[in-house]
Amino acid sequence: MSPRVLYQTHATHMFGGMGEIPRFGVLAVSSPDPVLSVVAPLGLAASVGTSLVIDMAGGLSLASGRTLADLVADGPRLDELSPGHQGVAVLAGGPVQTVDAIAIIEQLAARWPAVVVRVSRDEWPGSTVPVEPLYPGWLAPPDRGAAVWQPVGSGARPPGPGPVLPRLRARTTRQLLGGHLPSRSRWISAWRQVWSLPWA
Repeated sequence: MSPRVLYQTHATHMFGGMGEIPRFGVLAVSSPDPVLSVVAPLGLAASVGTSLVIDMAGGLSLASGRTLADLVADGPRLDELSPGHQGVAVLAGGPVQTVDAIAIIEQLAARWPAVVVRVSRDEWPGSTVPVEPLYPGWLAPPDRGAAVWQPVGSGARPPGPGPVLPRLRARTTRQLLGGHLPSRSRWISAWRQVWSLPWA
């Protein structure tokens, strides 16, 4: 079975014959917040239309079918090397060490327009986007490095550089967690800028 594809609320189309597809590369995403750790990789992936999310952190129930560990052990099938439909495909990591999976992830990244790797902190050797909740008042985080900032409440200013996302609406969260991509979302659109920023 191919990776699970999250479909938009409108009809999807076959990927083949769509013309020149922009390439975005590979970005990992981590967040200390349990909700953001799930929806942020999906938002980043959805912002470019067609992409693959690999769940190295585990526990993302949207993933189904073969895992990255299966691809490492058996090699990827032809239908797993590139997308068959528009949308965001989700692939579970399975029991595999990151270092053992790098070659397969690079192989997938050569054919997918974008690859997002959901990770826990400090487990990815490449570019990683930290996503931080931005609380107001005394809950505000201390000064720190670059991140993507998600306001929780109002009036909080980011303590470091990086884009501040629009409000994450409950409906958007429900749709993403339910396996559907919102057909229009300012929050998802705001993620597109993240691909062009110089993440360490």
